Amino acid sequence: MEFNLSTFILEIINFLILIWILQRLFYKPLLEVIARRKQSIDQSLADAKMMQQEAEELRSHYENRQKLWEQEKQAALSALHQQIDAERRAQMAQLYVDLEQERQKINVTIQRQQQELQQQAEKKALQNGARFAGLLLKQSASPELEAQLFVMLLDHLKTLPEACTLCLQMLGGKKSVPIKITSAYPLTAGQRRQLEQKLGALINSPINFQYHQDAELIAGVRMDIGAWVLNANLQHELVGFTEIANGSE
Repeated sequence: MEFNLSTFILEIINFLILIWILQRLFYKPLLEVIARRKQSIDQSLADAKMMQQEAEELRSHYENRQKLWEQEKQAALSALHQQIDAERRAQMAQLYVDLEQERQKINVTIQRQQQELQQQAEKKALQNGARFAGLLLKQSASPELEAQLFVMLLDHLKTLPEACTLCLQMLGGKKSVPIKITSAYPLTAGQRRQLEQKLGALINSPINFQYHQDAELIAGVRMDIGAWVLNANLQHELVGFTEIANGSE
């Protein structure tokens, strides 16, 4: 095969023309597409960085607000404790003054007046005890305390007096026995199931359980079966304290 210079030169020219066509029609548009893609990626990265900065600012703002709220809460609690201490000291001081006045009166009066003053002191002590018991019961109310009262109610159902057991058995002749269960906090499914099983074993009739919620009970359960009421709640105990205080009048 002979080497032809003109053919070789024409091949080189064709190759250069092909390279020019490729660069003009394909390579340059491809570079433009790549440049636009890179610009889009850079814009997305910039947007993501901006969003991250905004998220960091929001997180920092939330943490600062949470710290500020914690400080405000601590300040409010401190002020409340100081107010309670001041009120307690004032009441104690007043109580000591009242007691001293009562002692002075007792020292200058006859035996009958001494007995009357003693009865008044006992009445006041009962009233203070009733108020203190009410405050203590309300502050100690919680779902956990109600759960303990619920367990106490179940234990009480195991040791009902014979007369109460007979009354429940007499209800067995009815087609349906309505039982109203009222609690300060919602009873769980497990608690309802335990109570229904316990009452179902005592009453041999279909039972229509009606569950209600009453915050006035403070904590615990009240069960109404016809005219019979079984209480295991703090409201009932508070009423008992109040009746004791009022009964001394």
